[in-house]
Amino acid sequence: MLELLRKYRIRLLAGCLVLTALLFYSTNLRHQNNTSLFEKVVLQIAAPLLYSFDSTCRTADGLWSRYLWLIDTEEQNKILRAENRRLQSELTDLQEVRLANQRLRTLLDFREASGFSRVAARIIAVDASSLFRTVLIDKGRQHGLREGLPVVVAEGVVGRVIKCTPRQSRVLLVTDASSTAAALVQRSRTRAICRGQGDYLTLEFALRRDDIAIGDLIITSGTGGIFPKGLVLGRTSDIEREAYGLFQTVTVIPEVDFTRLEEVLVLLGEAP
Repeated sequence: MLELLRKYRIRLLAGCLVLTALLFYSTNLRHQNNTSLFEKVVLQIAAPLLYSFDSTCRTADGLWSRYLWLIDTEEQNKILRAENRRLQSELTDLQEVRLANQRLRTLLDFREASGFSRVAARIIAVDASSLFRTVLIDKGRQHGLREGLPVVVAEGVVGRVIKCTPRQSRVLLVTDASSTAAALVQRSRTRAICRGQGDYLTLEFALRRDDIAIGDLIITSGTGGIFPKGLVLGRTSDIEREAYGLFQTVTVIPEVDFTRLEEVLVLLGEAP
């Protein structure tokens, strides 16, 4: 725009001077009673030019006003976008706080009903290898933990502590292939051994004649020396009975969602 003005500044200046002169002259003519032929010619010439000049001025004024409006709108949009990002961040933080409060409330209710001394812990790392199913928690020997203690949430069994340091502990999940728990079919009281299979569990040593149905709740029997009686392991989802053989094959889906674990409880023993 500035380059254009510099390039045509002489022509623009001359045009402005001519238009100004015509404007003053035509204005003066309006106050005279008699108009000569020359004056009429001047008016005829000046009228279109003045109209064009006025129209150009109005257009330029409109464009300038719109430009200023667009600049102001852009600034307002920047402010609104920044405010929107801030509010979205605050909303995310509040949502995280709300969800954490819900999880902690569930754990607190379970603590009050379990009758066990316990320590709440937060999961700080997950073993992503395919060989083991373990997690690392932020509590250790300084908090009363030791190897062999059961780890649970309100939904059921998580696993057991297999290694302790002063401030951290490693937990072997119940779904690990090396993990077993003495189990009980809650409905029929049938006993078996629950073994981890990576993403699910199976009941081992369940006799073919034992009363087990799909949907049965499987709980700990309390006879294995690690898990107290009555903790939930999962529900049966599939049962296979061969024509021959002593045992049936039972698949158990854990009640705990191991992909969403964040806080757990470590059971220290029965409360005094």
